[in-house]
Amino acid sequence: MNRSLHQLFIAVVVLFAVLAASTTYIMTFRSTSLNEDSRNTRALYHEFSVPRGAILASDGTVLAESTKSNDAFEYQRSYPKDFTYAPITGYFSITNRADRGIEASENSLLNGENDSLWMEKLKAVFKGENNKGATIETSIDTKLQTLATKLLGDNTGAVVAIEPSTGRILAMASTPSYDPNELATHDATAAVKNFNNLVKADPSPLINNALSSLYPPGSTFKLAVAAAALESGDYDTSTEIDAGSSYTLPGTKTNLTNTTSAAGGLNDKITLSDALAYSSNTAFARLGVKLGSSAISEIATKLGFGTSITVDGSDSTGTPMKAAASVFPTNQTDDKLALASIGQGDTTATPLQNAMVAAAIANDGKLMRPTLVDRVRSSDLSIISQTSPSEYSEPFSADTANKLTSMMEAVIDKSYPTLKINGVKVAAKTGTAQTGNNSTQDGWITGFAPADDPKIAVAVVIHNASSYGGDTAGPIMKQIMEEALK
Repeated sequence: MNRSLHQLFIAVVVLFAVLAASTTYIMTFRSTSLNEDSRNTRALYHEFSVPRGAILASDGTVLAESTKSNDAFEYQRSYPKDFTYAPITGYFSITNRADRGIEASENSLLNGENDSLWMEKLKAVFKGENNKGATIETSIDTKLQTLATKLLGDNTGAVVAIEPSTGRILAMASTPSYDPNELATHDATAAVKNFNNLVKADPSPLINNALSSLYPPGSTFKLAVAAAALESGDYDTSTEIDAGSSYTLPGTKTNLTNTTSAAGGLNDKITLSDALAYSSNTAFARLGVKLGSSAISEIATKLGFGTSITVDGSDSTGTPMKAAASVFPTNQTDDKLALASIGQGDTTATPLQNAMVAAAIANDGKLMRPTLVDRVRSSDLSIISQTSPSEYSEPFSADTANKLTSMMEAVIDKSYPTLKINGVKVAAKTGTAQTGNNSTQDGWITGFAPADDPKIAVAVVIHNASSYGGDTAGPIMKQIMEEALK
């Protein structure tokens, strides 16, 4: 009898141990995945039973908020400015939860579950109230964001505007866009249908072109090649380099030409400054081959190429908002290097990346880390965190940056005087990249103003543009700069 009791006792102890272990495992290691599982309706109703924090523009304009609902879900997420800010906010729905943008990158702060909100959670418990999410204050300038979206219109493209001295993103527009309210509806059938329609659309409005789309940068990449040349110490703005009306790519029969006769120079020679001003393909293709892949790659890497750059959030707050890694290919044959040096071939860049290039030049060669959120406040308005400007890299010297600035001013003076702004010096570089479609190309421009006291750096891309970048993207940059400098 004692033996049986002993065995029963051991069995009970083992079962309790197994129960304790499994419970501990579920509570400790699987709680997050279970809470995030779309089949977990308990977690779904819990998330919608608390007021999710607001997302604000820099002037306090509400971009996303939660209000009381009259259905089974206590709160309704809404987006007062619809498609204009969708690339920034993302959306929060009963079908996809926090998806894209700040809704995803700051999710645990917005829903009030982040560890940094422990005091607010404790207060809520004692008061018998629902825990409230934190408010996210972005760096977005509403006037610039609204204007950028309007100017892009029906085009597929993007605009990124950055404050060069801090890295604060002032505008991040992407078209086509979508209305997050159609995805935030509590009608699950409608939400799924609306999402599927967006997924099927071509081009997809759900893709943030400013961060996630890679385009051949065309002649805007000549800024990186020019920087590599100046940094080598063997070139100055007045140094004459080989150009010509045409250039046969090394080891091939492919003939590279220019779009204007001025780009060929005189007697097949052109100064480095004029090569940029007139966007000489032959000069920069030859220069890229002469400098070598490693010299250009070093500059490109410091500017952000090859890295998926995070603009907001971390693993502790949600799903970080990251840009796709721009590409400057290495270990190329000379013919491919020649093409890559004029922003063609396998060279690709995001609009964010091109804005960062202009910002680095504007900020005396110091590239600041791009950021989208200025500060986070708890429900009692106390500051939980505040973003401080930080240096991403120093791609080149202040002297090189100053020389590049004068060369970019010459682009406006000599090639695009229509992009001048009264009383303001503008520095910019245009680009027109072939896409494989004979009738269209990608139109680019990146620049900053005022050139002698930079306040804003802007990059614009129009995908499948019908004309050159200076003609399609240029006027958009000009109007955004004018609005920013009012």
